This record gives sequence, structure tokens and C-alpha cells, in this order.
Amino acid sequence: MDKVIEEEVSAQKKKKGITIGVIVLLILVSAVWFVRATLKSTISKAQITTGIVERGDVENTLNASGEVLPEFEEILTSPINASIKNVVMDAGNKVKAGQSILTLDKSASQTEFEKIKFQLQSKRNEISKLKLDLGKSFFDIQSNNDIKQLRISNLADAVENAKRLFKAGGGTRESIEQAQLNLKVAQLEKKQLENEIKSKQQTMQIEIKEAEIALAIQENDLHELQRKLQLANIIATRSGVVTYVNKNIGATVREGESLARIADLGSFKVNGSISDNYMDQLHNGMPVIVRVNEVQLKGHVVNVYPSVQNGIVTFDVQLDERNSKQLRPNMKVDVFLVTEVHSKVLRVTNGPTFKGPADQDIFVLNGGKAERRSVHMGLSNFDFVEIKNGVKPGDVVITSDMSEYKNAKELTIKD
Repeated sequence: MDKVIEEEVSAQKKKKGITIGVIVLLILVSAVWFVRATLKSTISKAQITTGIVERGDVENTLNASGEVLPEFEEILTSPINASIKNVVMDAGNKVKAGQSILTLDKSASQTEFEKIKFQLQSKRNEISKLKLDLGKSFFDIQSNNDIKQLRISNLADAVENAKRLFKAGGGTRESIEQAQLNLKVAQLEKKQLENEIKSKQQTMQIEIKEAEIALAIQENDLHELQRKLQLANIIATRSGVVTYVNKNIGATVREGESLARIADLGSFKVNGSISDNYMDQLHNGMPVIVRVNEVQLKGHVVNVYPSVQNGIVTFDVQLDERNSKQLRPNMKVDVFLVTEVHSKVLRVTNGPTFKGPADQDIFVLNGGKAERRSVHMGLSNFDFVEIKNGVKPGDVVITSDMSEYKNAKELTIKD
């Protein structure tokens, strides 16, 4: 009996000890929470950044990268196979239309030009000879035809004489038939010769035409080579700045190889690139904001390249202010593609505090305090965030990261 009583007493003590432990733990947790809440109810003004609520436009944008390029850039290529003889202009030099950039050694092409000239003269002589030979041949055939005509006339007279002689009783019927046969043979021979003349005329015209075509081809080759030799004087066709020049004197260059580039630095465009995941949203005419240092330039997409390389699609942007002094060739810039715009809405400067869902809590300064407010967010971009409710124009919003104060309803701002 005593043993049962001792066990009951022991169990009660154990249960009481557990209860006391839980109560102590709850007190400690509450104390820690209270201390943290007390400590974090105050924040230094130097620790925060703020933005003033105002009315304005907010664009929803896609971030892309871009490179500034001259809007007009001419590439001068070698019109012939040659070697670089002398370089007159260096990259960075300003040039005017007609100024020499570099000179090429044209001796090999000049020799080829003279060779074609001799071949062309030879072809002309060949055509003249062909016309003479064909003319002589035609004349010979025509003479034979005239002789055949005379013979036919004689044979026709012979037939008539044979017929008269037969009527007079001095000839035979066989003589008439023989004379008629001779006449018929001569007529057939003449017809054959006439056909030969006709065929010879056609052949002569075809042979001369073929020779003239071959001559015309060689003349075109000569003119084309002459044009290339003139272009081999590498000169600027427009005023601008030399952005590149091949300075390897003595180096062999092939026809079509780039020798120099001349850019008009008074007008620029932007070549942008973005992930192909956004290709469906990218289209011509799309508004664009280009950030150059702290300056924003507006423009629009004018060309989307159909090819995709390494998951990247490229596009061209035409700027509204193409001659901005902020632009430099090959400068890297941030490009923002505008997909949607809300006009005359409440907005505030974007910052680390604006993250997560559309419904979130922010802190708004009111005197020396910062009050927690629940707001609904709209569009956002790199610069601004749209706030649809909970604030009014002129309110000062804390834009820095306030995640450490997520349990505080009000903060004291100290200087």
C-alpha cells in the first residue's frame, strides 16, 4: 500500500515539473520576442532610402542588352586580288568624300587587263576574217548559181530547137526527150544550189552572231576589269570617320576582302539581344527605352532578326535622338523593351522593398514614424513601381529592404 502511494506522488511531481518547464519556456520565448520587437521598433534615417509617391507613367519592360553602332557604316572591300601597297588613313581619322584611304598594288590585274585588250583585238580581227571568208564563199556560190541559170537558158533553147527540127522532119523524138532531160537536170541542180545558198546565208549569220556574242562577252569582261581597277583606288565615298583599316602593308588580299570601314558618327542605332524565350513578345514598332549612363533615350524596334544563335535573338533599335552626344560606337547599353504602359498612375521609385506578390506591406513615413500599410502593386520596371492603393501623392515610402521589420506595425525614425 505504501508502495502505491509513493508511485502516485512520484508521478504527480514529474507532471508538475514538466508543466513548470513548459511555462518557463513560454516565458523565455515571449521575452525574446518582446526584446526583439522593442529593439527593432527603432531605425536610423541613414539606414533607409525613400521615394516620394507621384503621378506619372509606368512601363512594364523586358530587360535586354545592347550595343551602340553607327547607323550608316560603309565597308570598303578589295575589288581585285592584290596586295596592300600603302596606308594613308588610320582608324579614328576623319575623312571627306574622295579622300584616299589606302592604295593597292594593281600590277597583276593591269597585266590581265592588257592581255584581255589584245585578245579583244584578236577577236575583232577574227570576225573581220570570218566575214570576208563567208562573203567570198557566198559570192562563189552565187556565181555558180548564175552559171547554172545561163546553162538552163541554153538547154531551154536546145529543147525548142529540137522540137522545131522534129516538126521539120530533121530530128527525132529521142533528141527532144534528151534535151528536156538535160534541162530538167540543170533546173534541179540550180534548185539544189539555191537551197545551198539559203543554208549558207543562215550559217553565215549564225557564225557571225556567235563571234559577235563572244566579242561582246570579252568586251564586258574588259569593262568590268577596268571598273575594278578604278575601284582599286580605295577612296572614301562619303564623309565620316575611319573605324577600321587593314594596315598590313604587303599582305595579299582577295577580291571581296574587307579593307576599311567608314562610319557616319552623326547618327547611331542600337543592336539589341535578348533570350529567345521572349521572342513571341518581340515585334517591329515595339517601344524601347535605352539607358546610356544616367540618360534615357527612347526609340522603337525596326528589325527583328529571324535567326537564333545560342538561345539569343537580336534586333535593331532606331532612336528618336540618333545624334545624342551620349552615344559612342561599340558602347554597351541597357535596353528595356516596353510591353505595357499605364499612364498617370501613382508611382514611386523602385527599390529592394518591392518584391514578392502584388499584395504586400510597406512602410510610409509620417512625421518621425514609419507606419506599415498594405498596398496592391501594379506594373514595375527598373525605375518605378505602380501602387494602386494605400498611398496618395506626396507620401514618402521607404524603398530599402525592410524584411527585418516584417512584424513591426510602426517604427521610430531617428536621425
